[in-house]
Parts: sequence; C-alpha cells; structure tokens
Amino acid sequence: MDQTEIFEKVVKILTPYVKNQKALEGISLATHILDDLKVNSARLVDVVLEFEDAFDIEIDDDDVDKVETVGNAVELIEAKIG
Repeated sequence: MDQTEIFEKVVKILTPYVKNQKALEGISLATHILDDLKVNSARLVDVVLEFEDAFDIEIDDDDVDKVETVGNAVELIEAKIG
C-alpha cells in the first residue's frame, strides 16, 4: 500500500469525526487533526482504533501522542505496515 492509498483511507476514517467541513475540502498531509479539522480530542481514541482495524496494526500510546497532522498519521501507519 503506497502513501496515497494510506492518505485516502486515513481521510475516509477521519471524515465522520471532522467538525470543520471547509478544512476537510482542502485536506493535505499538513492539515492539523485537532486544530484544523476540529476533531474532538476524546474522539481521537476512536479514530486511532479505526486506524488499527483498517490497517491491521497496533498503535502504542506514545505513538498516538506524536500524531498531530494527517501526515503524521500517514507516516506512522506507513511505518507500521512497512
């Protein structure tokens, strides 16, 4: 799975949790999940669980703390499935 496929899947998973639809329209690797997309920090746990299920990986709490942007999520997932 290449970075583009991972990115598209990450965006699909994030979409139901996004409160700022305008930011979603222009989403990129640099888009900040909490600040730009306005994903509730409590819902981030649900997002991570969905990442784990969708990509068949396990994400440690320490790794979750480093995920701030969509790009961070893509890189982390890419490293885990790589």
